[in-house]
Amino acid sequence: MKRRQLLLGTVSLMASAALIAGCGSSPASTSAPAPTGDPTGTVTFWSSLAGMDKVAAAFNASQDKIKVTFETVPNGASGGYAKLSTAITAGNGPDVATIEYPQLPQFVSNGQLLPLDGLIDKAGTLDKLTDETKALVQFGEKTYALPYDAAPMIMWYRKDMLEKAGVGVPKTWEEFEAAGQKIKAVAPEAHLASFNPNEAALTAALSWQAGAKWFGTEGDSWKVGINDQATRKVADYWQKLIDQKIVKVQQSFSDEWSADLASGAVVGVLGANWSATGIQKRTEASGQKGQWIAAEVPNWGSPSDAFYGGSSFNVTKSSKNPAAAAKFIEFLTTSPEAIKARGNTGSAFLASPGLTPIAQSAFDASYFGNDIYEVFDKAYSTITPGWQWGPNWDITNTALKDAYGTLTTGGKVLAAVDTAQKATVDGLKQNGLSVKE
Repeated sequence: MKRRQLLLGTVSLMASAALIAGCGSSPASTSAPAPTGDPTGTVTFWSSLAGMDKVAAAFNASQDKIKVTFETVPNGASGGYAKLSTAITAGNGPDVATIEYPQLPQFVSNGQLLPLDGLIDKAGTLDKLTDETKALVQFGEKTYALPYDAAPMIMWYRKDMLEKAGVGVPKTWEEFEAAGQKIKAVAPEAHLASFNPNEAALTAALSWQAGAKWFGTEGDSWKVGINDQATRKVADYWQKLIDQKIVKVQQSFSDEWSADLASGAVVGVLGANWSATGIQKRTEASGQKGQWIAAEVPNWGSPSDAFYGGSSFNVTKSSKNPAAAAKFIEFLTTSPEAIKARGNTGSAFLASPGLTPIAQSAFDASYFGNDIYEVFDKAYSTITPGWQWGPNWDITNTALKDAYGTLTTGGKVLAAVDTAQKATVDGLKQNGLSVKE
């Protein structure tokens, strides 16, 4: 075996033959038989997403040829991905699994998912998606998942605090800094937002928006650029905000963060469409109804955005019934009945056109001071093209979060980014991959 990157090369959108062809079992050689007739049988479904038990029940009630059995599993951060990987390797994984976009390439590269080509109705699923959304699930000219939600990065503000400071909604990052300075002038203890050291994926989204490309391919090698020029610009910018105390370094979803939102010590949230529920939960007891608004993320000179979060549905290599499994994930990702069955699970923004209004009808957005879904639509339309996730997000994610651990004791954002670059390159090389910087 010359090098193990041959196995992981299906993640490359360039899909060179050398990267796809591998030794042993590779994703490129893993395929499911084309279905004949209407699929039947039993399908097992694992997910950590709330309400998916109801969706499985709705699918079962809608027809009598396929029976879905559902099992709740921990989310990825709580061991769900380790459980899934182990089960697939042992041959007793589920037919259908839920995997977030950053982690998807690792499952693909390990040969743990079946390509869906030939199993799904392309016209009814993939052809409806934007190119940027399809890029999340297509590797090596094959499709390994159907996207469920596609979460645009969103900036949330206390509009009353913007008004108090005499500023409008910032359109650019330069205006964002100026707004933060003016808020400090009228409310010295307030911060315009937080910098969350436990959210490496948010750093990725900010860098993506700025035009960074952390991962790509060059010939038969992975090209890694976590500290590329665009990311260095982002790192320097956020370090400046930290130094000016415009933003506060704190763990997202922590007790401190929750208390600061409630008290007004933090008056903005850099998040995504799904942040609405959390903001409302943490601030409604403080009488902040109508004060929070959604806005497009400030940009570097022209409208641009990136995805921050989102999940896909997949057919695993251990599936005993891939045709029926594919039929079920078509229902999960494209059927209005699936969205209705799940009910109110927050301010979802779904990948398949026409489904978001159905989810919207189940979510009461009256807490907010503007039409948040109009903002989601605008943000989604400006996703920066060209991003791809790397072959092992766990390495980068862990390295960046660990390096961010020093930010409150003199550490710098740019130094953390440089550390993550080295750790990622070293880690991928230790995994047997050919890597270039």
